[in-house]
Amino acid sequence: MNIVDRFLKYVSFCTTSDENTGMTPSTPGQMEFARYLADELKQIGLSEVTLDENGYIMATLPATEEGHPVIGFIAHMDTSPDASGRHVKASIVKAEERDYIDARYAGQDVIVTDTTTLLGADDKAGIAEIVTACEYLIAHPEIRHGKVRIGFTPDEEIGQGADHFDVQAFGANWAYTMDGGAIGELEYENFNAAYCKIKVHGLNVHPGTAYHKMRNSMRIAYQLAVMLPRFQTPEHTQGYEGFYHLIGMNGTVEETTLNYIIRDHDRTQFEYRKREMEHLVRKINTEFGEGTAEIEIRDQYYNMREQIEPVMHIIDLAKEAMTAVGVTPVVKPIRGGTDGARLSFEGLPCPNIFAGGENFHSRYEYLPIKSLEAARDVILEIVKIKN
Repeated sequence: MNIVDRFLKYVSFCTTSDENTGMTPSTPGQMEFARYLADELKQIGLSEVTLDENGYIMATLPATEEGHPVIGFIAHMDTSPDASGRHVKASIVKAEERDYIDARYAGQDVIVTDTTTLLGADDKAGIAEIVTACEYLIAHPEIRHGKVRIGFTPDEEIGQGADHFDVQAFGANWAYTMDGGAIGELEYENFNAAYCKIKVHGLNVHPGTAYHKMRNSMRIAYQLAVMLPRFQTPEHTQGYEGFYHLIGMNGTVEETTLNYIIRDHDRTQFEYRKREMEHLVRKINTEFGEGTAEIEIRDQYYNMREQIEPVMHIIDLAKEAMTAVGVTPVVKPIRGGTDGARLSFEGLPCPNIFAGGENFHSRYEYLPIKSLEAARDVILEIVKIKN
């Protein structure tokens, strides 16, 4: 099966993750897709194919030559809950046929949706690239390579992709997540990340007799929200700039909940942002009474840079592979997270390589076919023994 047909098959599976189910994987479609993938990996000739009860797949491409580092490639099976992933209707068009496709892809064939769903290039493109590269290496045993390990995870989009990943069982010296965006992207820096929930408690009284009695939790919550710096939000920041992002707000007069994510590349600034949220809660409690607001902050992941810098040869290897196949490396920080961030802190250095898609998490997501094929070629070049 060629890489395009393989990708189109993969997006036919609905694998939207859901943080509210309390299960792993969080949705049944992910396990259905995992079973399909496990069977496919066996059929193309990979060994040690395992699928555990949590939906994690691991497999091995045996070495043609021993004595070399074990390199891993990882991608995630779920798609973002930000847009529907059910009944994806994908088609191939010329870039000029869609006004939301970047002009740099002019003249290229591009996979798009009918704009009622996301496409799923994040990260089924990564899976297709890894599987197709392995299939090619099995069909061409003359290409010398060391042992390669493959890992496919559930629930990355809801921050749980590394929760049950067994780094020791994976057994790689290092790995790459094929989960980046546009062609050429190579990332080994990401946000430090935390989740923050603030509950504001009020008191409801009939509005006709509410004078000096009612405490409207929604108004108090709003007061807290506007105390945060106005321009330190996702829509006003870029590059290495961090932010506070209000992702959910639900309330009544009696109780309101604010849900934030906190992000910063700099660990010191990250810690400051968390302290600032706690400070604002204390201010609310000083003004309205102790216990009016309560806060819960939970760290999610940290900047992988501190784990990658001691092994920068794995970045150099990826750069060299891209250059060898005609792709210009674009080294940039991730304004988001990746399974690789957590795995890097668990003993598996794991930078991120482009999967090729654009407009992730959107109904206007698209995937240039040349970018899909280039990512596959980068994988092949990384594993080749050069001497």
